[in-house]
Amino acid sequence: MRNRLKKTMLGLVLTTIFCVSATQGPQPTYVDIITKFGTMRVLLYDETPLHKQNFLKLVKQGFYDSLTFFQVIPDYTIQTGDPKSRYATQDSVIGDGGPTYTIPAEFRPELIHKFGALAAARTINPDFSSHASQFYIVKGKVHTVQDLQRVEAMRNQLIRTNIFYQLVNADSTKERTKDFGMRGDKEGLKAYTKTFQSVVDSIFNKRGPFELDINQVRTYTTIGGLPQLDSGYTVFGEIVQGLNIIDSIMAQPTNKNNRPKQDIRIKIKLVNSK
Repeated sequence: MRNRLKKTMLGLVLTTIFCVSATQGPQPTYVDIITKFGTMRVLLYDETPLHKQNFLKLVKQGFYDSLTFFQVIPDYTIQTGDPKSRYATQDSVIGDGGPTYTIPAEFRPELIHKFGALAAARTINPDFSSHASQFYIVKGKVHTVQDLQRVEAMRNQLIRTNIFYQLVNADSTKERTKDFGMRGDKEGLKAYTKTFQSVVDSIFNKRGPFELDINQVRTYTTIGGLPQLDSGYTVFGEIVQGLNIIDSIMAQPTNKNNRPKQDIRIKIKLVNSK
């Protein structure tokens, strides 16, 4: 009887633990970026798993320890993650160092460049893939509705331009253009290129214009940020404590390359890690 009671109690305890764990679900992941001005606590997004796992891998390796913020642009961003910055002299060129692989873009419309956002840097590439180690933190500014309308207009013009260049560089277009050239048909070529605009308009209208939703407008007109970078760079986290540290870093004197004259080194650790 006593043994049966013990087994029953043990079963109840295990069931309770299982139910609590199942109810809680996955726990959020935080890291601390430690600087001489204080600590910024970062929430890493589950919605960008490739960037999250890569970042955590580098953090656990101690990759970021003693690196510096090598680019600080007031009311814009602070950037770090170049291993060259660890031993760089004041005249060193920083910004092109890091692992040779890249991370596929993970754009999510709800993950935006608001004040405090953590985003991956990248080089110019057609796939918008991210740099493996370099990242920046957003400061930006508070925008008016008119500011955001201009951002939308610029983004839509950029979309149209990209559609145009994709059309021009298509193999079929190159073959047609070459044919006109071989026949010396300048008027035919001129008439052909005029059709490009209607094709661009058709493709653009099918995909629809870029528009900020009501939550994005509310965020950028209250908290602030850099809406012009949305869907161009992957946002994979945000500062949830220590936003004032961004201002402290931005207040430091910089040289002509936007590098702080006095090194601002970092250490990153996983919260609650052993």
